[in-house]
Amino acid sequence: MELNYTINDLDKVAKTVLDNSTNKIILFHGTMGVGKTTLIKSLVKTIGSTDEVQSPTYSLVNEYTTSNTKIYHFDLYRVESVDELYNLGFEEYLQENHWVFIEWPELALEFLPENATNIFFELNEDNSRKIIIN
Repeated sequence: MELNYTINDLDKVAKTVLDNSTNKIILFHGTMGVGKTTLIKSLVKTIGSTDEVQSPTYSLVNEYTTSNTKIYHFDLYRVESVDELYNLGFEEYLQENHWVFIEWPELALEFLPENATNIFFELNEDNSRKIIIN
């Protein structure tokens, strides 16, 4: 599925992403500044959390809560080795039945299920975004 959108469409895009996800693990691919964290903020809100969403660039993972689930938000941009993921207990987060959003998932591919939802971001010339969900 391919979607073009602007910032004004984020809530609708978030609902579409959730409705079309193959499971609760969603991988976000794209260059710096293309809108991964911005979409994650809308996803967290759509799932029902009122927590403030920030990029976990330095902490590696942030946890958000709703009345009935948790959301784990990973940013693996600064991870230098798979050993860091083992030390973090990364595998345990994936085994729980909670939402897991992972920015920069390339280093963690050996941990991830084949049916994880992948979202690929592109910046359009008019500054809108295009995502491909598969």
